[in-house]
Amino acid sequence: MLSALVSQWFQSAQGICALESERKIVNSLIERMFGYHILQVGCSDEISLINESPVGHKIIFASQFRAGEGGAVANNEELPLANDSIDVILIHHALDFTENSHRLLREVTRVLRPGGQLIIVGFNPWSYWGLWKFFKRKINIPWCGRFISKRRLSDWLQLLGLQIESTSYGLHFLPFKFFKLLKNSDKIEKFGNRIKSPLGGAYFISCVKQVLPLTPIIPRWKPMRARATSMPAAENIRAKVH
Repeated sequence: MLSALVSQWFQSAQGICALESERKIVNSLIERMFGYHILQVGCSDEISLINESPVGHKIIFASQFRAGEGGAVANNEELPLANDSIDVILIHHALDFTENSHRLLREVTRVLRPGGQLIIVGFNPWSYWGLWKFFKRKINIPWCGRFISKRRLSDWLQLLGLQIESTSYGLHFLPFKFFKLLKNSDKIEKFGNRIKSPLGGAYFISCVKQVLPLTPIIPRWKPMRARATSMPAAENIRAKVH
């Protein structure tokens, strides 16, 4: 299954470097986000980037049942959660590895409460990683992913009432498996973050679900016609002067 392949890649030398770089950036974001419930929507429940969150109740669904494990199983595009019930949501490359990215994003927006915060981690097509994707076989992880552009994703977010607060980039090291390159990936990451390079292989978009304004409904009362008041007969009779 795809989730197993993604897990295997994140356990490779290249995947470990990528995951650690992403974890540092995600931790810097979620440590400032509070609430009662935090949900991670990803490709594998074996990978958690929300452990450092101050939110107490952490939720990660498994994509399939595994004997001996008691984790809840759910489809990312059909979450068994109530509307407006989650305070913080992290999407970890789930939009890159799903058949219907827009549907998944709509489902995540449904369960996010108004004013809740959403972090999206996705592969950046306008990067060395995106360029290398064209030269790799499309059946391998992560090169078979969608690599959705930030501009396209921003249009989706706007339609769903999600306002972008910040965007940062990571995975500044080249997408090669050379040992010496991977060994120095941390130094390259620090340099890329210091100059705020937009060419990182992954973007980190932080946004907020907008709160719909409560517009008071003013009833349209029909104007009442003034009722004709009849004057007493004694006042209508004028005394005749003879």
